[in-house]
Amino acid sequence: MRMAWAVIALCYVIVWVAPFLTDLSGQAHGSAENLANLRDTSKFGWHVITLFGAISFAYALEMGKGNWAGVFGGLAFILMDTFNEIWNGLIFTATGSYSAYWMCSYHTSFQTLIGWNIEIIFNFMFWGLIITKTMPKDKNQKFFGVINNRVLLAFIWGTLGVIVELILNSFDALIWNYWWWSARFPVLLLVLAYFPFALLTFYVYDLPTTKQQARFIGIMGGVLLLALLIFIPLGWL
Repeated sequence: MRMAWAVIALCYVIVWVAPFLTDLSGQAHGSAENLANLRDTSKFGWHVITLFGAISFAYALEMGKGNWAGVFGGLAFILMDTFNEIWNGLIFTATGSYSAYWMCSYHTSFQTLIGWNIEIIFNFMFWGLIITKTMPKDKNQKFFGVINNRVLLAFIWGTLGVIVELILNSFDALIWNYWWWSARFPVLLLVLAYFPFALLTFYVYDLPTTKQQARFIGIMGGVLLLALLIFIPLGWL
C-alpha cells in the first residue's frame, strides 16, 4: 500500500510540473468552450434532481443497514476526485487558460469546474459505493501470494475507468491536450485517473472504527471545501 502511494505521489509531481516545460501559447482544443460553460446555470436540466434523489436513496439504504464503512468509503472516492479536479483547474489557470489535463465536451446541466460536471459527480458517488461491494473481507489477503488484494482491485477498477475515458476521448466527449496524458501514453492515466480514488476508498473502508472513518472524511472534506471557497472567488477555478 505504501509503495502504491509513493508511485502515485511521484506521478503527481510529474504531471504538475510537465505542462510548464512545453509550449503554452494560445488556447488548446476545448479550452474556450469549457471556460464559457463554467458554472453557467442557463443550461440546467431537471434530471439533476432525479440523479440527486437516486444517489440520496443509495446512501440512505447503506445507512439503514448500518454500513457506515461503505458510506464513508463511497465519500472517499468522490473526495479524491474533488482533489484531482481542483488541481486540474489550477493547472488550467496556471497555464494561462491554455488547457487543463482533462475537459468535457457535449451538453451538461452544470459544469462545476473546468473538467467536472454534475453528471460526473453523481456517477462517481455511485461508483464509490459500488467498489466497496467487491472487496474480500480480509484486507491482508494476497493475490498470487504477493499482491495485496486492495491494491490489485484498486488498479483493476482504475484501469476500467481509464478504458471508459479512452472511449469517451475517442469521440471527443472527453478532451485531452497533453501527449503524456493521452491514449498514446496512458501510463500516467493508469496511475492517477482512478487508481488513487479506489485505493483511498479501500483505505477508509478498512479503518478500524466508524469514528476514525468519519474523522478522516470530515477533515479531508473540510480541507477541500476550504480550497474551493478560496480558489473559486479568486478566479483560480
